[in-house]
Amino acid sequence: MFTTNPFTPLTAFVSPDLMQGYIVLMVLAVAIGTVFDLLRDKKLTFFLRERQQLKAAAKLELSAADRAAIATKTLAHDIATFSEFCNQHRRISHALMFYGFVLYLITTIVMVFFYPIDTRTPVILPILWNIGVVMALVGGYWFFFLLRVNVVHDGHPPWRLVRADLFIVTLLASLTFALLFELVAMAGNAAATKAFAGLYIFFTTLLFVSVPWSKFAHMFYKPVVALQRRVEEANGSSDLPTPTTAGGERCPHSHT
Repeated sequence: MFTTNPFTPLTAFVSPDLMQGYIVLMVLAVAIGTVFDLLRDKKLTFFLRERQQLKAAAKLELSAADRAAIATKTLAHDIATFSEFCNQHRRISHALMFYGFVLYLITTIVMVFFYPIDTRTPVILPILWNIGVVMALVGGYWFFFLLRVNVVHDGHPPWRLVRADLFIVTLLASLTFALLFELVAMAGNAAATKAFAGLYIFFTTLLFVSVPWSKFAHMFYKPVVALQRRVEEANGSSDLPTPTTAGGERCPHSHT
């Protein structure tokens, strides 16, 4: 149980080539959606203009070694541990979602492209796939019901949705139906397998094509912003107040 390729049952009504083509289309959808979001809201123009202004205000010239050290620290601290969240619960929930989702994506790509109809799929791959799905679901449902700002701070019920919730809702729906699809496929129910496979594909498609209107692209923006903030602090161009927390972190009001 949970040690067989979850995508093999799909080959009964979807060819491996079609599954692989679908993944390629979803990757393109994310790339195009991110670029569209950057250009539509003029985020790229704003970022480049601000970067030029801060570069002109820099008091120190950073060497390549300095920048490499800053990049390493940013990756190891800000990005890998989600240090932007001073609330430990939010940090843990986002780490579970992120690492679970990445593990799920990697194992999905490997199984679909290399073992779609191969019964010799290494047992470790479906195990890791399930671990990734469960991690992302635990972190996602924890965040959705207990940690969202509009639920915790504004007192709204958890089922009250706004556009900012599009990413988390489609992510949870996609992964929930992925797990349900796997379960009914293992049970051998052909009709239910097709039904849940359809729901899984529908919400997965919605997750990836809704990038311009959801927070999906933030996964790409935040590392860039975190790196730029550390560069500004190092070269003296930052106009932000000196951090007052013990770890040198700034805690926005909504994250405390």
